[in-house]
Order: sequence, then C-alpha cells, then structure tokens
Amino acid sequence: MIYLKSDNEIEKMRESALLVSRTLARVAADIRHGVTTGELNQIAEEYIDQKGGIPAFKGYGPSKNKFPAALCISVNEEVVHGIPGNRVLKAGDIVSIDCGIFKNGYVGDSAYTFVVEECGEETMKLLKTTMESLYLGIAEARHGKKTGDIGAAIQEHCESRGYGVIRELVGHGLGKKLHEDPAVPNYGRRGGGKRLRAGATLAIEPMITMGKRSIKTLSDGWTIVTADGKPSAHYEHDIAIRDGEPDILSTFAYIEEITKIQIDNLADHG
Repeated sequence: MIYLKSDNEIEKMRESALLVSRTLARVAADIRHGVTTGELNQIAEEYIDQKGGIPAFKGYGPSKNKFPAALCISVNEEVVHGIPGNRVLKAGDIVSIDCGIFKNGYVGDSAYTFVVEECGEETMKLLKTTMESLYLGIAEARHGKKTGDIGAAIQEHCESRGYGVIRELVGHGLGKKLHEDPAVPNYGRRGGGKRLRAGATLAIEPMITMGKRSIKTLSDGWTIVTADGKPSAHYEHDIAIRDGEPDILSTFAYIEEITKIQIDNLADHG
C-alpha cells in the first residue's frame, strides 16, 4: 500500500532530508587521501547527534547482523551497503556515501558519489551519466505516471551509453519508515509498474556500473560489489509527487558549497 502524505508531513520529511544533505556535506569536508571510512562515519554520527537526528541505518536489518554504522560507505567496485571501518581512501577512488536520518518521526535518505582528489575521464563519465539519469528519473515522477516511467528513463539513458543498470537494488517509498511501498526500480517499461499519486514520497536512486550489471554480496552479509570488479556510482534524492513538477526534498547544494564542485560539471541539472 502506498501511503500518501499531507503537506505537513511532506514538510517534516523535507526537514529530515535536508539534515541528510547537510550531513553528507559535513562528511565531504573530510574526504581526502589517507582518511578511513570509519573516521568519516564517526564525523557523521557526531554531527547527526548534535542536530537532534537519529541514524536510520544504524541497527537496521536482521537481529543477527544489524548494520553497525550511520553511513553506508562504498568504495570503487562496492555498489552499496559498505560497512565503514579501517579502509583508507586514496587519490583516484570514488566513494558512494548513503545516509538516512530520522527526525520528528520521518526519515530522509540521500546518497552521493564523491571523487577523492581526482579520477580518470572514464570514471567521470560514469558519474556524469549516473547523475543525469537521477534527474531524468525524477522528471518522470508525476501524478498519474507510473514507476516504470521512472525506471525506463534511467535505464534508457545509462544503457545507451554502455553502462550496467543493477536490477536487484531499487529505490523505494519512504516516510515514517525507511522503506515503504512502492519499489522504484532503475529499469522498466514506460506505462508499467505502480501508478503514482500526489502525496506519494519516493527515494529515487540509480546504481550504475561501468561494466556488467551483475553483483554479489561479500561475506559480511552487507557489502554489495560488482561481480566484474568495475566501479559503480550511486546518487539518491527524496522527492514528493505533486500535481505539477516533482518536489525534490533533499539537495546536493550543500555538498557543492563544500567541495566547490559545481553540479553542472556532472549534469545539466541543478
């Protein structure tokens, strides 16, 4: 069942989403050669606590293997759900950071793929295409459209450029829970899937690989990597369906301020 939110609920969700956005920006300030993923997670946990939020990922999952951190930090071939720890970042790495926060009873959930100092042209093309596909998917998130319209827009853009679109990992509804209906795949058929209505709130999050779309899960039970070891990119925004234009609740603007990287360098959307 898709739970439709009131304008008041959407504003509470915006507050949570913007706190996630600020947290990602706070972490961005310390992404550099030599820092560990565990150190970045500690920075995020302290910041979230200072701002009155609750990490949505920490403690999530089955009782025997709950996720232990506030951030999912996934490096290079790691697609999502990387567990922060002793891994040291180095120049040329790309780092996908996913963060979820509860505040005032509602959740925000956003992700961004960062470059450690600099990376090669082919990797930058992957990031640019993935970012573009996010906004193309968001443009389809309108009252009366279907989830397949979102997925098709993402899939067509990425596959036409030779990239792999992961099938097993999808976007989702969110609100009082981190994951709600509907599932929002990054692939699909236009006119297929669940119908969208004003008041629905979604996390749209393309996960795109430089190689083939096959993935595998590591022995920690969480970290998902590309099967061929090729790098992967991940961007995510929270949006609310309106009668008109989609309402983006999260933002990358705070990251832009910190990193001095203009979003237009990655995509033609702001």
